[in-house]
Amino acid sequence: MTIDNSYKLKIGITCYPTYGGSGVLATELGKKLAEQGHEIHFVSYALPYRLKGFYHNVYFHEVRVSSYPLFEYQPYTLSLAVKMYDVIQEFNLDLLHVHYAIPHATSAWIAKEMLGDDHPVKVITTLHGTDITLVGQEESFKSISRFSIEHSDGVTAVSRFLHDQTVQALQVTKPIEIIPNFVDTELFKRNSKCDCSREMLSPDGSKVIIHISNMRPVKRLQDVIKVFASVSRQLKARLVMVGDGPERAGAHRLAEELGVCDRVTFLGAQESIASLLNCADLALQPSASESFGLSILEALSTGVPVISTRCGGPEEVVLDGQSGYLSEVGDVEQMSADAVRLLRDESLYKSFSAVARQRALENFTIQKVTAKYLNYYRSILGR
Repeated sequence: MTIDNSYKLKIGITCYPTYGGSGVLATELGKKLAEQGHEIHFVSYALPYRLKGFYHNVYFHEVRVSSYPLFEYQPYTLSLAVKMYDVIQEFNLDLLHVHYAIPHATSAWIAKEMLGDDHPVKVITTLHGTDITLVGQEESFKSISRFSIEHSDGVTAVSRFLHDQTVQALQVTKPIEIIPNFVDTELFKRNSKCDCSREMLSPDGSKVIIHISNMRPVKRLQDVIKVFASVSRQLKARLVMVGDGPERAGAHRLAEELGVCDRVTFLGAQESIASLLNCADLALQPSASESFGLSILEALSTGVPVISTRCGGPEEVVLDGQSGYLSEVGDVEQMSADAVRLLRDESLYKSFSAVARQRALENFTIQKVTAKYLNYYRSILGR
């Protein structure tokens, strides 16, 4: 098959527009493809939060869910399918790339069925994590998750771990291409001119440890606080907590109980992650499970070594003993010891920081990963 790389594609993208790795990847991918001349149509219930301002070749189509007294819960899946159908027809899209299996892949299948066999549009589904590890394994969703994946024209996963989880948990037989998450290495890099307000976060010159997450139980915020409490007993340190979620209050209470609350700053959800990472000396991500770990990759790209766990995705991103350290889930003592070792040994720290940055540049740049997606698109389209 000869692939015509000069042909510009018309691509529909559906993702969750809120904060989260899947929405970030989908939006940044669309913007990068648009820069290359491809026509991108975002279809969602709200404008993706990374899609601010005007971008050439980028269009947004809002899904409106009509209110009808018969429905106790409005059928977003059907409204999305209809909007996909309309956009595909009106703009003659080549393919629809949906991020997250449920409900996006389901809606895409419905839209394609509505179009009929005569329309050549292809559907590609990218699996990101909890759509498989959490939602997809609910008994009420397992069969529709499997069906939606199997009936996509192409399927990708952001890590080998997620690929294996999908095959094992859902008995999926559809070939799954592994295309990792990416990072904008020009945005996420050490910048001496960056106004990261380090003096505000650490006015006494303490080392800055950062944790970034949606603060769900899987992120193990109790371990974050315990590790920091141990570290702060051995050297001057401060902890910056970025994000919000159901575990935030419990983490705050534990910080008070352990006597470190005055050295912990809860910033809530933030957009300026790159600036905050410029303030950080170490990233702490002790999750119970991660399909990839986008915040880990962003830290590495900034030259910030990572303390994480052997919980799936981080094992494919962090070079244990070179760009960070990996411990067993819940091993607070080991994570604390590794953090102290790095923060005390300046020569070791500089080596880890350099390897972290190089790791991002060699494997996870937005340019390299976008090219992988584009090649995959063309293979599915036969162009």
